[in-house]
Amino acid sequence: MKELKIQDLFQISKGKKVEQIANDSKDKIRYIQIEDLRNNETIKYCKNDNKYIYASKDDIIIAWDGANAGTIGYNIEGAIGSTLAVLKRKNNDFAFNTAYVAKFMQSKTRFLRDNCTGATIPHISRKVLENLNVPLPSMDVQNKIVILLDKVQSLIDKRKAQIAALSDLTHSVFLEMFGDPHLNNKNWPIVKIGDLTIKSQYGTSKKASEFTGKYPILRMNNISYDGRVSMEDLKYIDLDEKEAKKYLVHKGDLLFNRTNSKELVGKTAVYPYDEPVAFAGYLIKLIPNDKANSVFISAYLNSLYGKKVLLNMAKNIVGMANINAEELKSINIYLPPIELQNEFANIIENIEEKRNILNQSLIQLENNFQSLMQRVFRG
Repeated sequence: MKELKIQDLFQISKGKKVEQIANDSKDKIRYIQIEDLRNNETIKYCKNDNKYIYASKDDIIIAWDGANAGTIGYNIEGAIGSTLAVLKRKNNDFAFNTAYVAKFMQSKTRFLRDNCTGATIPHISRKVLENLNVPLPSMDVQNKIVILLDKVQSLIDKRKAQIAALSDLTHSVFLEMFGDPHLNNKNWPIVKIGDLTIKSQYGTSKKASEFTGKYPILRMNNISYDGRVSMEDLKYIDLDEKEAKKYLVHKGDLLFNRTNSKELVGKTAVYPYDEPVAFAGYLIKLIPNDKANSVFISAYLNSLYGKKVLLNMAKNIVGMANINAEELKSINIYLPPIELQNEFANIIENIEEKRNILNQSLIQLENNFQSLMQRVFRG
């Protein structure tokens, strides 16, 4: 099988700083950033200006700088930002399918990332990328590989859509049972979150270890924006008996991210697991009293209205935003009967069980996809 280097097939051009403009502006084109290589959901625009570097649908785009260096996208057109680079086909006689090469490069993301330069911020090594050998079977085989991988990717996308639909279902159930938090159209009494709280506690500031320690420790990255606890990328910590009473979170406790960027501060989730874990200083643990269910409080704060309240009250401090425990407890919240809250929590538990099944299926599909890519590109 013929092999050619990336530099034989493409000319690589680094992107430039792009100024975003309003979506309703005239003479606009798409402004492509790193997140656009992963999904097509939030489209931004910039002025149609010759000073920018442009990608067409026949080009491949690679994330060049940062933690996501090596991420590959294609079949997108627009101006690329300064952390991206575009690979444009050279005018030669080599027959290849751009989508095939892009998928091959996706199979080499880890290799490209592992060979980045830069001590603090990773940068793709131009030399490593240009000298990457691309196996080029016949066009017929290339096309068949693209079709096969697209079919598997379609299954992955459908599974992700099913999981996303469960998030929409959670919000719909909340609104149906309790009404719009902004309108309070069911006329529930209004209280403060502090009125529903037995105890609030900041997390530990002790330094965590990558590998050793009695307890896993949750940090702000372990709370998702849509209100879930992730047990990935954990560090570990030792706590004595006195510290454990303060800094362990148990099943049903509410966790609140008090410090983060302005758009992420206030991430809220209920810890769902039987085994207790520690929690770090940028988090607040809140234990509700018998008037409230933590699942209900979390859903309130994760509603569109709750997100807006948190965004408006966050204070910027040296590039980060903050909402402290007293401010959290000062937030107004409507108060349905605890029986209705508990009914809601039971429904959410069933939804989460379905989500866990779908997530396991998604993991299996993604693992199979990676294995398939390795096989097809080994020939």
